[in-house]
Amino acid sequence: MSDTLTSDVTGRRVEVNGEHATVRFSGIVPPVAGLWLGVEWDNPERGKHDGSHEGTVYFKCRHPTGGSFIRPNKVNFGVDFLTAIKNRYVLEDEPEEEEKEQTVIIGNKPVETIGFDSVVKQQSENKLRFPSGLPSPTGTFSMLKVLVLNRTGVTWAEVLRCASGWPVLEKLYLESNNIIISERPADVLQTVKLLDLSSNQLIDENQLFLIAYLPRLEQLILSDIGISSLHFPDAGIGCKTAMFPSLQYLVLNDNQISQWSFINELDKLQSLHALSCARNPLTEEGSKDAQTTRQFIIAKIGQLRTLNKCVIQPEERRGAELDYRKAFGNEWKKAGGHQDPDKDRPNEEFLAAHPRYQSLCLKYGAPEDGELKTPQPFLLRNQLLTLKIKYPNQLGQRVIEKQLPESMTVQKVKGFLSRLLKVSVSELLLSYESPKMPGREIELENDQQSLQFYSIENGDCLLVRW
Repeated sequence: MSDTLTSDVTGRRVEVNGEHATVRFSGIVPPVAGLWLGVEWDNPERGKHDGSHEGTVYFKCRHPTGGSFIRPNKVNFGVDFLTAIKNRYVLEDEPEEEEKEQTVIIGNKPVETIGFDSVVKQQSENKLRFPSGLPSPTGTFSMLKVLVLNRTGVTWAEVLRCASGWPVLEKLYLESNNIIISERPADVLQTVKLLDLSSNQLIDENQLFLIAYLPRLEQLILSDIGISSLHFPDAGIGCKTAMFPSLQYLVLNDNQISQWSFINELDKLQSLHALSCARNPLTEEGSKDAQTTRQFIIAKIGQLRTLNKCVIQPEERRGAELDYRKAFGNEWKKAGGHQDPDKDRPNEEFLAAHPRYQSLCLKYGAPEDGELKTPQPFLLRNQLLTLKIKYPNQLGQRVIEKQLPESMTVQKVKGFLSRLLKVSVSELLLSYESPKMPGREIELENDQQSLQFYSIENGDCLLVRW
C-alpha cells in the first residue's frame, strides 16, 4: 500500500506482521509530514496509546493502549477471496493425515463432514462493523434463537440497534467485548432467556439495573466482570425486588465479591434458585472455612436449590440454617434479640447484616441460652465425643467405646472403621441412636457432613452395618 490512499479506509480491517486491527483514522499527524493510519488493535497490548498524540485526539480506542499510528505501506489491507478462504479453513505446512469422517444433523438431515477438525483449528473471533445510518433490520432473522457475538468488538448500542432483527432470540452471548450497558432495552430483547456478559470489565451494578426488567431473562452469566457490590434500591430488609423477575440462575464466578452484604441482596431476587459464585475473595476455594461459607450462603438465600453446581439437599439446608442461627445467636442477643417474642427487638444494624435471622427463629425457634455457650476451640478434649459403637448384624462383635472429634466427617469415620474392621469403605452403612430419642435410628447419609452436623452427642451410639 502506497503512502497515497485513493479512498476512505476508515473502518477497514488490516493486518500488520500477523496482528489484526481496524483503521480508525486516516490523515496527517503533525509535526511529522506524510499520511498516517490510526489503528485500533484487536490485542490492546500491541498498541501504545488511546488514539491521542500531543494532546490532540485523532481517534478513540476502547483500551488506553489499544491504538497506534502506522504508515500505509506497512499495512496489509487483505488478499483475494480464494486465498482468504484457504488461509482461514485449510491447514498449511503440516503433514497430511487421514481425515476423520463425521456425521452431523442439520435440521432433520444427516450430513457427512470430512476434515471438520481442521476447520475448527482455524476458527477465531470476527471483528464486526455495523454501519451507522442504516434502518433497523426489523424481522431480518425471524427464526434466530441463539446468537454468539463473543470477542467481536460489538457495542451495546449496536446490539440494541440490530436486536429488532432477532424477534424470537432466546440466547445471546456477548463475552469479552468491553461492553458498557448504556441504555435500557426498549421493545427489544424481550424474549431473551439467557444473557452472557462475561469478561466485560466495564460493567457495574448500575448498568445491570438497565437490563433488570427483561421479562423472560432466566439465566444471567456475569463471570469475570469485576463486580464487588450490589444493592437493590427498591427493596428493604426482608423484601423482594421487582428487578430480574424471572431470573433463576445467576453466575458470578471470578469476581471481587468480598462482603456478605452482596449475598444478602441476592435473597431479594424473587425467582433465584441456582447460584455459582466460585473464585471470589468471599468464597476462595481451599480455605479452611469453605464449608462454613457454603453453609452461610445457603442460610442467607432461602429459596436457593443449587450452589456452585451442587444440589442443596433438605438435610443440608436444615443443618446450614441451624448452624447459622447458633453461630450468630450471641450477637442477636446483644443486639436486642430475646426468646420472648414480646421482648424480641434486634436493632437495625443486626437485621441489615442478617436479614433472614428472624425468619429462621420463627422456623426453628429462638436459640436457647444453652446453645449459645462460648465454645473452647483450642482444647481438643472439648471437641471429642465419647461414643459407643455397635454392629447390629454381626454376632459376636462386642460393643466398643471410642472418642471421635465432633468435626470428623462421616467419610473419615468410615475410613477409621474400615481399618478397624478390615471392611471396604464402600460396604459400610452408618446410623446412630441417642438416649434422648429412644426407639429412633438416624441414618448418616451424607459422607461430607460432620458428626456435629447430625447433632451427635456424648453417650450416643454409632450403628455400623455391612
